Amino acid sequence: MTWTTEEPPTALRVLAVDDEKPALDELVYLLSAQAGVGEIHRASESTSALRLLRAHPIDAVFLDIDMPGLTGMELAGILSEFAEPPAVVFVTAHDDHAVAAFDLGAVDYLLKPLRGARLAEAVRRIVATRVAVPAAAPSEPAHPSEVIPVELGGVTTLVNRADVAWVEADGDYARLHTGTGSHLVRIPLSALEARWEDAGFLRVHRSYLVALRLVTGMRSAGSGTVVCLRAEGAAGAVELPVSRRQVRELKQRLVHGPRQNWSQR
Repeated sequence: MTWTTEEPPTALRVLAVDDEKPALDELVYLLSAQAGVGEIHRASESTSALRLLRAHPIDAVFLDIDMPGLTGMELAGILSEFAEPPAVVFVTAHDDHAVAAFDLGAVDYLLKPLRGARLAEAVRRIVATRVAVPAAAPSEPAHPSEVIPVELGGVTTLVNRADVAWVEADGDYARLHTGTGSHLVRIPLSALEARWEDAGFLRVHRSYLVALRLVTGMRSAGSGTVVCLRAEGAAGAVELPVSRRQVRELKQRLVHGPRQNWSQR
C-alpha cells in the first residue's frame, strides 16, 4: 500500500517496515505528518519490503528489527549492497542493537514508543545527508558525520562524531569526550579507530584516539611525548600521551595529511 502526501519537490520517498500492524499504522501516520516526506510505502515483512524496493525508487527505509523471516538487521545488510542504497533508520523497542545498527551505516536509531519530534529529527538527518553528498568535490570523498547513540538513565542521546575531540578506552567500552561532557558507549576503541580513520582521527596510544583537527602540537614530557589538543566548547585544552611507535605516524599525519582534517580552528 502507498500513501501520498502534499509533497515538496525534494520530498523523500520512504518505506515503512514493521510486522506489527498497530506499530506500522502509527509509523505511517507519523511519517505522513512530516513536511519532508512524500510518497510512503509500507510492508509487514522483509520479503515484501525487498519487492517494493525493487519496484519503486525509495530514498529511505524506516525499519523494525525483530521480524519473522529476515530480521531488520539482515535486511539492512542486503540494502547496504545496493548500488544506490536507501538511507536506513531503525525503529525498535530494543536499545541493545544500536552499535550493530550504526555498523551497518544506519542514519538513525529510534526507540518505541515513537515520538513525532524524534522522527522529525531523523527525517532532517536523511535530508541533510542527501544534500551534503553531491556537494562534495569529486577529489574529496564526503564523510557525513556519524552519529553515536548514548544511553543514560533510559534516555538515548545522539552524539555527532564531529563533536568528539578525543576518545578514551574504558575496558571494552569507549568514552567520547566532547565540548559538553563525556559519554560512555558500548563500542571498543579499536572499532572506532577503524571507522573514523578516514574522518581525521588517529590512534595515538592504546588508550586514546584523537581528532587531528584539534591538535595544536606535540612536546616531550619526561621520557615520552604528549599531543596537545586545543579547547573545544566547554572542554579545556588537554595533553594526552603518545606511544613511541605512534610518534612518527602522528608527525606524518600532521605535516602531510589533508589540513582540513585536523587544523580547522
